[in-house]
Amino acid sequence: MLDLFRELYNGHSRRAHRFRYGLLAFDLITVTFVIVTSFFVHTRAVELADALFGAVILGDFAIRLVIEPNKARYFLRLATWVDIVVILSFLAPIAGEGFGFLRVLRTLRLLHTYQILMRLKQDFRYFRDHADVILATINLGVFLFVMTGLIYATQHGHNSQIGNYADALYFTVTTLTTTGFGDITLEGTGGRLLAVAVMIVGITLFLRLATALFRPAKVKYTCKTCGLKLHDPDAVHCKHCGAVVKIETEGM
Repeated sequence: MLDLFRELYNGHSRRAHRFRYGLLAFDLITVTFVIVTSFFVHTRAVELADALFGAVILGDFAIRLVIEPNKARYFLRLATWVDIVVILSFLAPIAGEGFGFLRVLRTLRLLHTYQILMRLKQDFRYFRDHADVILATINLGVFLFVMTGLIYATQHGHNSQIGNYADALYFTVTTLTTTGFGDITLEGTGGRLLAVAVMIVGITLFLRLATALFRPAKVKYTCKTCGLKLHDPDAVHCKHCGAVVKIETEGM
């Protein structure tokens, strides 16, 4: 059985690839579930879905741990501790808004989108060619929803302006884009510090996305003379040292 799991998780057969893409699909479904359910109060059905997602993630975590040859290194990875926190947040009993802070922990599952991107980059040229734009979009999206969850968890219940996740998302977006209508404000010193974090980090991520979208496209090719890695798609000489570069194209 262990050999089967090792082959599925680390092998290169068609069955292994299908299995890993099944895991990627599950991660995408989990991320969607986290985002969608963050906008309304949890019902019994949602709590049962929580338990199901948590059980699947726990099973995946246990299998990865068993087949990992270096157990100590496994627990040094950020993804490992993210999964532990997410498993606890999904499996913990939730009863009312007293456990609302656990919803912030669920948004950490969004960090698995980075693993999804790495896998897609390996298998599809489109994701390799547009890696900068896709990564910038993921960075902004993860920050947006994690901060929304954090603002909701810390402000809901004592800030009348934050009645639901939509309010928290609205505040995060208007602050991140520096629109700042002022109709919603965060209370307390902690709230002000959160607003500062959204403004500083958020605008940085937003500008990074804009730069990736509108700057001239570059291709990755390491110049054998000076080591410059980014060049124009039609370049025949390195702009840094003038050496001839041989960039592969899809032309005839």
